[in-house]
Amino acid sequence: MMQNANQKNHMRFEFGENWRRFLESVNETRIGEAQQSLMDLLGVKTLQGETFLDIGSGSGLFSLAARRLGARVHSFDYDHQSVACAQELKRRYFPTDEGWTIEQGSVLDDAYVASLGKFDVVYSWGVLHHTGAMRHALENACLAVASRGRLCIAIYNDQGWRTVYWTQIKKLYNRVPRIGKFATVSMIFVSWWAPKILRDSILGSPLRSWKNYVTHRGMSPWWDAVDWVGGYPFEVAKPEEIFHFYRERGFSMTNLKTCGGKLGNNQFVFEKVVTDRS
Repeated sequence: MMQNANQKNHMRFEFGENWRRFLESVNETRIGEAQQSLMDLLGVKTLQGETFLDIGSGSGLFSLAARRLGARVHSFDYDHQSVACAQELKRRYFPTDEGWTIEQGSVLDDAYVASLGKFDVVYSWGVLHHTGAMRHALENACLAVASRGRLCIAIYNDQGWRTVYWTQIKKLYNRVPRIGKFATVSMIFVSWWAPKILRDSILGSPLRSWKNYVTHRGMSPWWDAVDWVGGYPFEVAKPEEIFHFYRERGFSMTNLKTCGGKLGNNQFVFEKVVTDRS
């Protein structure tokens, strides 16, 4: 379902507000899990000496993780509150550090992306499908990758009619008052987690699913549910579409983690195998 969407989409979920609330739960455990997920995805133990571009940095958690792994980090996000979240994490953990810069910017802004230069790692997890112009965002993201650099992205899986259904839910969420938003997320959250918690209780490990989720990427099941239900604009792609898109642009896929044909993100790591023209 990759297509050129209308960039002038006035209905937009306030991602930054969601991340601001999540920031209250950021601690050493979550940071450690975020670092581990980066190492697992990239297949490395360190990012020492490398440059790292975080496109759509959100809470700033993974920018922080990359900096702790030794990378020089540049974070940017379209949402001003998300920018403020990253700045708050930098204030907490790297207050006077020159190896981590943070800006407001858009991946759809060709001139801005071109001004950033090239990076050893370009990371954009669960972001490009929320821009309202995913093909444009996918294109610009790869332009920032240095020769032999890596591009790490996560894109929502195309589920056919279920995608159409969730698109309508997201539109509804962004139109209703705050109490309606809370009720919608609560209903869906319970439907997701109640069966898992019941299963784990029967197996003798209450809340195992919740703990496993947190240790997966250091994120929060509740705030991720809010992000999922409210996240609009919303586009999706089949794994093979992303693979072919980047292969045509000189990239080789080095890692793929699918969501098994279900809801969620397919995660990709590509290496740029073509040499930049001078």
